[in-house]
Amino acid sequence: MDNRLHKECRRRRADLMGMIGNQAAAIIPGASLKIRNNDVHYPFRQDSDFWYLTGFNEPDAILVLLPDNARSRGILFCRERNLEREQWDGPRAGLEGAVEEYGLDDAFPVTDIDDILPGLLEGREQVHFPLGRDGEFDQRVIAWSRYQRKQHLMPEELVSITHLLHELRLIKSNYEQQAMRRAGEISATAHVRAMRTVKQLGNECELMAELLHEYTRAGCQTAYEPIVAAGANTCVLHYISNDQPLDQDGLVLIDSACEYANYAADITRTFPAGGRFSSEQKAVYEIVLEAQAAAISKATVKHNWDAVHAAAQAVIIDGLLEIGLLSGNHAEVLASGSYQRFFMHKTGHWLGLDVHDVGDYRVDRLSRQLEPGMVMTVEPGIYIAADDQTVEQRWRGIGVRIEDDILVTKNEPDILTDLVPRQIDEIEALVQGG
Repeated sequence: MDNRLHKECRRRRADLMGMIGNQAAAIIPGASLKIRNNDVHYPFRQDSDFWYLTGFNEPDAILVLLPDNARSRGILFCRERNLEREQWDGPRAGLEGAVEEYGLDDAFPVTDIDDILPGLLEGREQVHFPLGRDGEFDQRVIAWSRYQRKQHLMPEELVSITHLLHELRLIKSNYEQQAMRRAGEISATAHVRAMRTVKQLGNECELMAELLHEYTRAGCQTAYEPIVAAGANTCVLHYISNDQPLDQDGLVLIDSACEYANYAADITRTFPAGGRFSSEQKAVYEIVLEAQAAAISKATVKHNWDAVHAAAQAVIIDGLLEIGLLSGNHAEVLASGSYQRFFMHKTGHWLGLDVHDVGDYRVDRLSRQLEPGMVMTVEPGIYIAADDQTVEQRWRGIGVRIEDDILVTKNEPDILTDLVPRQIDEIEALVQGG
């Protein structure tokens, strides 16, 4: 285990225990293997909350936190060493490894948890866990707690830990920022490769293969299902078929990134498959580019979450009015929401261990003030459906989205994915140069 991650996880556990207090305990489950079909499993991905606190990447583990002023403890229930199974599935840390390699204070076999855990809850007034996320696990926690209640040893209250834990995850440490920067760099390399090779390729799936090549050679997985959309497919927001021919006269929209050390990047670029934007494609692209720049300028500690979207929204409304896709004036379009037929999503989301990362967007019903260490995407777009009979033919089937990952700092926004070109002349030169 990375020694820096070891220290990070110990600090995170200490922070969380300080938040729940000495009269409470916390129970956080890890992920299990999931069947894809018959006896084939999906690739294992650890639960993000569990990873955040442990860095432990094996299935079927459960973390228990026991705060105490004298000696707080982090205890892991995990699989024991099993040489026969390790011959088939690979090495396990085992109980000793959980302590020696991962810095937990103690470890027990997960198969013995029903016998051991109720005793660890003795004297605790509250049990914090991800209440409501998994009904089966909820019932297990209730059973462990009920046993102690029968013995008149408490706990009497079951509490969701989600809000506290996700507030910790929202602000990224230096370690996390570096991991996300690296995820952005690798993902940016993949996007540049895609732009350079597109003229040599004939199908969306071939272009997707270029992205996967860069992720795999860097030892990374995709952070989410890639979107590689050509022509009219650029107007389908969550298009993932990625199997249609490339149109040399059309645009290509790629929304794809990898995760590094389980931290995600999230990048979208739109570019002409043939190397040059048409006048209509260029007009739409320039609006989206200006909208993104306006939104990024608001990703500072001086502004709140809503200000980022409002900035992009204002530019897009004015731009659509200018090119004639909307009629009326700015105030009328904003009030009616008529622009939403072309720009139907928000301008971004939190980013971290999850692509759509955790953290509240509103506090006391007010838009959240941005703080140093928050990471967000900024991704305005305009989508003009191919079958939209209300607009001229020349505009139909044009979809443009531009997305980057922004770290909020004490000063100017830090664009973690800035290595991928956004300017029209740079993109055209890259595609034409091959």
